[in-house]
Amino acid sequence: MAETLLELDDVHTFIGQHHILQGVTLAVRRDAVTVLLGRNGAGKTTTLRTIVGLLRPARGSVRLEGRPIHGLRPHAIVRRGIGFVPEGQGIFATLTVDENLRVARLGSDAGAPARLARVFELFPDLARFRAARAGTLSGGQKQMLSIARALVNPNRLLLVDEPSKGLAPIVIEHLVEALRAMKAHATVLLVEQNFAMAQALADDFYLIDDGRTVHHGPMAALVADDALKKRYLGI
Repeated sequence: MAETLLELDDVHTFIGQHHILQGVTLAVRRDAVTVLLGRNGAGKTTTLRTIVGLLRPARGSVRLEGRPIHGLRPHAIVRRGIGFVPEGQGIFATLTVDENLRVARLGSDAGAPARLARVFELFPDLARFRAARAGTLSGGQKQMLSIARALVNPNRLLLVDEPSKGLAPIVIEHLVEALRAMKAHATVLLVEQNFAMAQALADDFYLIDDGRTVHHGPMAALVADDALKKRYLGI
């Protein structure tokens, strides 16, 4: 059994007066891809934003390698080795690809050149358009840049929110290949509505419904459970 890297225990999070997370509990195994699934509005993005400190839980705990991080500011959480790839990409459109990657770096260390080389190996389009402004890239290339910005740092855990949203099927195929290759270098917690992509990537799944964790297990078990997929995912 792989070691647990990240744990959430009975996490409750409010946005204003709205009680969005009402008891999310999960454990992310080191060196695995774990996918959060659920209908729109179930609380998946709020879970990622709570982990990275953009939202603070009213109750419950978030622990990285057994140490609580739920009371820390986002910059302190990121420096503990968590990279966040938000929905909507979050890149700087007026900066070049190179400048976006430089801005994302938290500092310089001996492994930085190797990580940058790995980024360009995973995403050859970014190598070809290093001098291009990010705003001129295609939708798929922008998503690749968004993920690449999280890979230039020595992150142990990547939180990736809806990477396939709005992308063409052929681009999604390339993204799946890149995310699968990333698994050798970082643990991934993925939010993804595209079930085929989730099935291709995930080792483990958690189902969230109305802000609560309702089911979890090996991804293969969910793939085989038609009743569970229909009840919580509508498929």
